[in-house]
Amino acid sequence: MSSKYERELRQVLAGLSKGVEAIIKSCNEIEKTKMRLVEKRPFLVVRAAGSGIEGSGDLLALRGDLCFPIEVKSSKKDKLYLSGRTVDQYNSLVYEGNRSCLLPLYAFRLKGVRGDSWRIFRVETDTLHSKLRQLAPFIPSLPNTRNGKPYLNWDDGMALNEFIALVCSKFGQDVEGMETLQTRTSKLSVVINESTSHSNDNNKPKRDILAELLKRKVA
Repeated sequence: MSSKYERELRQVLAGLSKGVEAIIKSCNEIEKTKMRLVEKRPFLVVRAAGSGIEGSGDLLALRGDLCFPIEVKSSKKDKLYLSGRTVDQYNSLVYEGNRSCLLPLYAFRLKGVRGDSWRIFRVETDTLHSKLRQLAPFIPSLPNTRNGKPYLNWDDGMALNEFIALVCSKFGQDVEGMETLQTRTSKLSVVINESTSHSNDNNKPKRDILAELLKRKVA
């Protein structure tokens, strides 16, 4: 994994304005609003040493009662299959996650796409408790191949801006309240086309009702 993308993600999760603004240039306004939430509730992000313990991931994001070992991957293809060393990495994340009661994540960067190019996946573990246990159901786990082996499918992941909205907004502090609101608004998940006067093309931006409620909550 190129350190370029590790650095990109590290700067965003650390809430560095320069890093956040660089990554959201081609995002829509709702995605930008969500991504900027991390500037108010940043993580301490540590890059794991190359000779570090297996299962520690490439990055370690810490804040309060949250701690995520993060394995960073990138590809020009939207599917990334695990084999050999990458399978060992996955198994180590499962082992360390269970041993330390942590929620390991994969961050998958798809090259050459506009908008939010990062997708987040969780590694399934059995020892989560407290807030991590409440957060886990909202983050998709790695899908499995027909042979039952985990892999990364970019289209199945959680957009980074959605992940940040989940863990960084005031709205996200109360997970039970968030769950109630998400259930209520899932029935209204129809995306509404909305024109804006500053649009420079014929594509109408989309407004997500849950995102609008989140935005009002954190205002």
